[in-house]
Amino acid sequence: MENQNQTPITKKDYSLPISIIIAAVFIAGAWIYSANFNYRLAPLDSNKAAANLSEVITPQKGFILPVNWGNLGKQLTDLGVIDQNKFGQILNSRNELTVETQKLLSESGNNKIIITSQNAGTLLNFFWALGLANKNKILEQGPMSQYGDASRFASTGGWTLVMGSPMDHYSMHSLINLTPEQQKLVEETSQNIYRPCCNNPTHFPDCNHGMAMLGLLELMASQGAGHEEMYRAALAVNSYWFPDQYLTIAKFLNTKGIDWNKSSPEKILAKEFSSASGYQWVSEQVVQPEEREQKGGCAV
Repeated sequence: MENQNQTPITKKDYSLPISIIIAAVFIAGAWIYSANFNYRLAPLDSNKAAANLSEVITPQKGFILPVNWGNLGKQLTDLGVIDQNKFGQILNSRNELTVETQKLLSESGNNKIIITSQNAGTLLNFFWALGLANKNKILEQGPMSQYGDASRFASTGGWTLVMGSPMDHYSMHSLINLTPEQQKLVEETSQNIYRPCCNNPTHFPDCNHGMAMLGLLELMASQGAGHEEMYRAALAVNSYWFPDQYLTIAKFLNTKGIDWNKSSPEKILAKEFSSASGYQWVSEQVVQPEEREQKGGCAV
C-alpha cells in the first residue's frame, strides 16, 4: 500500500488480476477442504457462537510471542528511529502509554512479549520501526528497491514518529544480525505471509503491517524460531491486527467443519486467504455487503 500523499506507483508482478486470484482460490481450496467441497454455506453462527470463535482467534489473555525484546526499544529511540516524545504523545492520546509500554520503549532486559487486543496497535508501531530500520537485503534488494524511490510507500513515508526522515534509517542499522540460514528462513516465510489490507506478501513490505511483520520475522529467526513457530506467531499477530477479517475467515472455515486450531497457519496466511483479494473472496461467501467491516488504514 502506497503513501496516499504520493503519486501511486504501478506495481510489477506482485498483484495478480482479481480473476486469476479468484481462480487460484478455488483451485487451492483442496488443501483445507474435503474433495467434495460444497460452496453452499451453512447458516452463520449465532452472536454467542461468534463471540466464542472470536475468543479462540484473539483470546483476551493474549498470545506469547516467541521473542525477547531486550533493549531494542532503547536502541530504536537512541538512534532516532523512534522519537520518544512523538511516540509518547500519540500513545497518550490513545490511552496506551502503559508501564509495560514504557519499559519496552526505554529499558533493557525485556523478555517475552504478550500481544493482546489492547496493545496490538502499540506493538504494530514497535515492530514497524524495527522492520524499517534493521539492515536487511530484503529491503535493499527486494521489491521495495525496484521502484527507485522507496520513500513513496506507506511503510516508509508513513512512519512519522521519527527524528529526521524515515529514509535516514531505512535498512541502516544492524539491530538484528542473521546467519545465512536464518536469512533464508526469513526470505521463505516473508514470501508466503500476506495481510488483508494489501495484495503483497511481507517480502514486499509496502505498508506498516508488512514492515512490522518483517521486523517480527527477523527477530523470531534470530532467536531460534523455526518455520512452524514463525507461521503460528504470524497468524496470531495478524489476527490481533485484523480481528474482523480473521473472524470472517474463521467463520468461513467453520461452515466447512474446519476447526481454526487444527488449520494450517501457513495456508491461512497465504495469498488465497490473507491477501486483500483472497480475503475479499472469502468475505463475499460469508458476510452480506451491508455488514462488511471497514478496513483499518496503514498509518501510525
